[in-house]
Order: sequence, then structure tokens, then C-alpha cells
Amino acid sequence: MRRAHKDLRVWQSAMQLVEQIYRLTDTFPREELFGLSSQMRRAAVSVPSNIAEGSARQSTKELLHFLSIAAGSLAELDTQLELAGRIGYTPDIQQVQVKLDETSALLQAARKSLKAQQ
Repeated sequence: MRRAHKDLRVWQSAMQLVEQIYRLTDTFPREELFGLSSQMRRAAVSVPSNIAEGSARQSTKELLHFLSIAAGSLAELDTQLELAGRIGYTPDIQQVQVKLDETSALLQAARKSLKAQQ
């Protein structure tokens, strides 16, 4: 079975973001294990997962639907990352924010391109 989603730059970027989020949340206080840490990890994993699921679908309309869900998860993660910084769980979110912004730009470009093809 060919897994075309692995060839997508947006999926690759999203996977790198997940890795960064896992490393970042490992430094959070233990009491956040089932709180903010868990929410951030779920939101982060949702992004490449939805890109992969959408790319396996049969139509552009379905792919766009899953890319939209991925974009929502990315916005959720952006908010959670901002909160983590504001409450002092991580003094330096810059590197993760750069990857999040890159992933967001790639996702928006993919959505725009697909909408133009419709």
C-alpha cells in the first residue's frame, strides 16, 4: 500500500511539530499530565492524522474537509501553546511557534490550491 500522505510537505511539517510538542510537554509539571499536556498532544497528533486521512479519501471535497479539521486542531494548539507560555510552563516557545506557523502556512497553501482546482 502506498502512503502518499508521507510525501506531502505539510504532513512532514506537522509530524515534526508533533515531535516538538511531545518534547515540550515532557517538561510540564506532573499535575498537567492529564490537563494541558494531554490536550496539546491530542491537538498536535490530530493535525497530521487528519492530513493523512484526507489524502486517503476519494475526492477533493473530502480532502478539503479533513484539511479543515487539521487547521482547526492547529488553531487549538496555537492557543494552548500561548497559554503554556503565559502561565510559565515554557519560557521559550519560539522554536515551536516557528514550526506551528510553517505548518499553518503549508496547510493554508494546500487548501487554497485544492479549492482553485475545484
